[in-house]
Amino acid sequence: MGPALGDMINEPSHGEAELTDLDRMTRSFGQIRDFVDVLPAAIYTVDSQGRITSFNEAAVELWGRRPVLHAEKWSGAWRLQKPDGSPLPHEACPMAVALSEGRPLRGAEAVAERPDGTRVHFSAYPTPLRDPNGAIVGGVNMLVDITERKSSNLSAAVLSAIVESSHDAIVSKDLNGIVVSWNAGAKSLFGYTAAEMIGKPIALLIPPDRQDEEPAILRRIRNGERVDHFETVRRRKDGSLVEISLTISPVRDRSGRIIGASKIARDISDRRQAEQQQRLIVREMSHRIKNLFAIAGSIVSMSARAATTPAELAKSVRERLDALTRAHELTRPGLIDDIDTGGGEQNLRDLIQAILLPYRGDNESTPRLVLAGPDIVVNGSAVASLALVFNEFATNAAKYGALSAAEGRVEVSWAVHDGMLAVDWREFGGPKIAHRPQRQGFGSTLANRVVVGQLAGSLEYAWDLDGLAIHLAIARDQLG
Repeated sequence: MGPALGDMINEPSHGEAELTDLDRMTRSFGQIRDFVDVLPAAIYTVDSQGRITSFNEAAVELWGRRPVLHAEKWSGAWRLQKPDGSPLPHEACPMAVALSEGRPLRGAEAVAERPDGTRVHFSAYPTPLRDPNGAIVGGVNMLVDITERKSSNLSAAVLSAIVESSHDAIVSKDLNGIVVSWNAGAKSLFGYTAAEMIGKPIALLIPPDRQDEEPAILRRIRNGERVDHFETVRRRKDGSLVEISLTISPVRDRSGRIIGASKIARDISDRRQAEQQQRLIVREMSHRIKNLFAIAGSIVSMSARAATTPAELAKSVRERLDALTRAHELTRPGLIDDIDTGGGEQNLRDLIQAILLPYRGDNESTPRLVLAGPDIVVNGSAVASLALVFNEFATNAAKYGALSAAEGRVEVSWAVHDGMLAVDWREFGGPKIAHRPQRQGFGSTLANRVVVGQLAGSLEYAWDLDGLAIHLAIARDQLG
């Protein structure tokens, strides 16, 4: 093996005594240029004044240019920057520092900007070169391109920041189902801190009736499969259940071997609630459309019984349909242009009367509708809520109850006791009720949702032989 670079510089051969130390260093470097040129690291030398005396091809590639020998100083880079991006003068670069302080530097980082604008992160290893008397005659520097490492570190840092700031729960586990990492989103969703879950089995989150899910998931992960948007239920720290969508991917080491899994869990409770609300709205629309056709037919039949001429029949039907339109507007205020009836103030008597107006009788001596109760003001959203409830009562009476018969009638009475509004709806003269209905229709379900869910009240049905009786109770302060 040939002599080291330092040996070749400090021990000149016979016949070279008349050469300067720098000349000998340059010649020595030239003797091993073929060796240096094949090295992947950038290597160059300078004299004691910092002038570049030689460089290899790796240095040219790193700098993106060929510096002028014996003219340019300290570094062949077009521009230099510190790791934080601030400018770094050539006279303050690692090579200049090493020569000025007379000591080698190891791993000093900087950034070289090429003429084309690209940047290379590198680590510098400058070493002063001395003559036999110890005087510094120059220096040699090796530059190691660390751009890829920096990029990898940056990517890892960015990825870590994304994971930690994500609102989704992002968790990793090994192939035995033991938690390895746990982000802030997981703490927010499940209630456990990272300290409480890392090292523990992920099965802690799985309800007893779903324990078979985890082994099945792990089998798929071991086979290299990805599990997309698996919807399930998990248990929080406080014992409550939450509906989530899981995406699970295998985690591999550098050799490609599967060593675990990453899981992204997203809370879908709001989405499920929205879907349920959408289904409810669609059912309500369908229910209302069917009711309107049924009621229109009932109105025609009702009007035909009292009309003596076609013109009288048309007038009666038109008036009842107009009344039905006004009643329908009360149940959904704001959905029809220029209508805000349900958003203001209403008297309870006027509200009920507007709902029942389409079903009034033409014989004033035997009224089909009887209302009795004090004046009570209803405000805001309670107007639409009560209108919807009474509309359901009236619709059912017209389709199946007292208002479907020629001699049927409805009596509605109300009173306030101890801060509670009590309303009694009674039907008479309709078809006989042989037994309680086997199932609750959508209209009754809807009315119950409004009274109990929106108005915090109660609703009771009594299926008497002579007709239906409904008792409605609502706190007075819920009406406005």
